[in-house]
Amino acid sequence: MSSENADAGHEHEESSVWDVVVVGAGPAGASAAYAAAVAGRRVLLLEKAELPRYKTCGGGIIGYSRDSLPPGFELPLQDRIHAVTFSLNGRLSRTRRSKRMLFGLINRPEFDAGLVEEAQKAGAELRTGATVSRVEQHGAAVPDRRTVAVVLSGGETVLARAVVGADGSAGRIGAHVGVKLDQVDLGLEAEIPVPRTVAEDWAGRVLIDWGPMPGSYGWVFPKGDTLTVGVISARGDGGGTKRYLEDFVARLGLAGFEPKISSGHLTRCRSDDSPLSRGRVLVCGDAAGLLEPWTREGISFALRSGRLAGEWAVRVAESHDAVDARRQALNYAFAIKAGLGVEMSVGRRMLKLFERRPGLLHAVLTGFRPAWNAFAGITRGTTSLAELVRSHPLAQRALSTMDRT
Repeated sequence: MSSENADAGHEHEESSVWDVVVVGAGPAGASAAYAAAVAGRRVLLLEKAELPRYKTCGGGIIGYSRDSLPPGFELPLQDRIHAVTFSLNGRLSRTRRSKRMLFGLINRPEFDAGLVEEAQKAGAELRTGATVSRVEQHGAAVPDRRTVAVVLSGGETVLARAVVGADGSAGRIGAHVGVKLDQVDLGLEAEIPVPRTVAEDWAGRVLIDWGPMPGSYGWVFPKGDTLTVGVISARGDGGGTKRYLEDFVARLGLAGFEPKISSGHLTRCRSDDSPLSRGRVLVCGDAAGLLEPWTREGISFALRSGRLAGEWAVRVAESHDAVDARRQALNYAFAIKAGLGVEMSVGRRMLKLFERRPGLLHAVLTGFRPAWNAFAGITRGTTSLAELVRSHPLAQRALSTMDRT
């Protein structure tokens, strides 16, 4: 073969390999695809469903989520929240209000589709209806050590220099990486259409109810003429969680309204020593078990970890050997652990406190203004649980006491 033909063959081979393939088009995957595409790389975003699709999710967008969105992204807000009603299993109800918006509420189908559109505008290519069956980094399907083979359910193989797994906590990519989970919770949710008079009562206000089972709580999030009502608790007592939701809905006076959607899902938190990469494959969002353990808030963790995964996947894709690829993957893991990992550690300790003393937490939030101000700061994104604990000796002593008991 002449040198010209050899060069042409090499260019053809390179053009058939994507720089970054992202699996899963939720907030984490779309953020990763956007970050890699903005860097000028060839990016393929794979999604097994057709978009838009429903996802079980309260849909709360806190300050850290807003700060992690692409520049100019228009949030499809269904409501702006200025008040929170707290109750202790239906008792001791108290409402706290704020002149400034605390957080916004979205529906996931529109939100996710908007993020995917931003990734496409940045240059990423989207393929829906693409189910990944496995990922291979060695073997006949892999032409060289710089390449990862993503095998689809129909047998097609997609080649990439780096892969980002954002296909959920039960997805194929997390299993490939070896993600380990140490907290699994069951969330049940209903989307309940209500008359205008009922909707008006809830406009601008959410309810958070500390539930009857250790670590459980319920919520009501208003979205126009629909209320998103849900509960969450540790997996293992599905019947008790279902009864909690039924009692919660009845107590709210909503039992007479037919939900348009009733759904459930498992949230899974990673263990501290769980890997975040394997070779040229990174995981983020739910696929990595990244969410806040106490509230189980996952959107901000998905957006932030997705952006980091996309940025570091670009560096992995540029690596010419396994040693450099490993170095970049470890840098990604360090970035995650230094930020989100610290927040998760504090969240675990808060969950432990909440499981043992929900009444104390309720009393502090509803009767101690600095605690309410801290809650408002977290929802607005001006502070975090980790920052609050670091800066408040009383909070440090309280959590340390719980750690010893």
